[in-house]
Amino acid sequence: MTGGNSGIGRATALAWTREGARVVVATRRLRECEEVVRQIEKTGGEAPSIQTDVAKSAEVEALIRKTVAAFGRLDWSCNNAGVEGTRGSTTECTEEDWDRVIDINLKGVWLCMEHEISQMLKQKGGAIVNISSVNGFIGAAAFAPYAASKHGGIGLTKSAAKGYAKEGIRVNVICPGSIDTPMIERVDGGPVLSDSWRISRTPMGRIGTPEEIAEAVVWLCSEKASYVTGHSMIVDGGLLA
Repeated sequence: MTGGNSGIGRATALAWTREGARVVVATRRLRECEEVVRQIEKTGGEAPSIQTDVAKSAEVEALIRKTVAAFGRLDWSCNNAGVEGTRGSTTECTEEDWDRVIDINLKGVWLCMEHEISQMLKQKGGAIVNISSVNGFIGAAAFAPYAASKHGGIGLTKSAAKGYAKEGIRVNVICPGSIDTPMIERVDGGPVLSDSWRISRTPMGRIGTPEEIAEAVVWLCSEKASYVTGHSMIVDGGLLA
């Protein structure tokens, strides 16, 4: 899985470990990878950490190659690496910021799927879950590149799901609403749990947890979801209802 220390990534790695899966954690910052690995080891599991920039094809290819070398195959994958970019209107967005957000959030998802699917084709099966956002359905006036990348991630998911369904590869995407993660804290400028604005616009009246997204990831990868592919699962407390 990529984006291992994002909150959602950490929770997903731990959830997979509880299910008995052997996990590889990958992110650009190796120190953060190692923090997740230590948490997994405390539960009695083990997880190699591999420093990876998902915007670079060679590094993603190396990640999949090392994963297969360690465990023999790749059954499940969660592509969760992402950045929000710099706050500003569409006209205030710089080309540099646009490129950074699109490279990680959209190109990164494509590169991960490219190498993951290549391995899964050899195995004749597998399941991939991408992490998008409710902003894959609605705009974000202050974060246009982010919204564009998340719309694109949904399109990539649906395209791959159609293209590889007969090969036994399922590809789905989860679209979280307001979740208690470091990204939301950065956007809001403080602890998200005290953000009354986000809480007030969510019908369930609370912020979601990374663990709730992780449970959705595990379900989509499991045989319980064996007839589910190309699905955009919204987990947002009713925000888009």
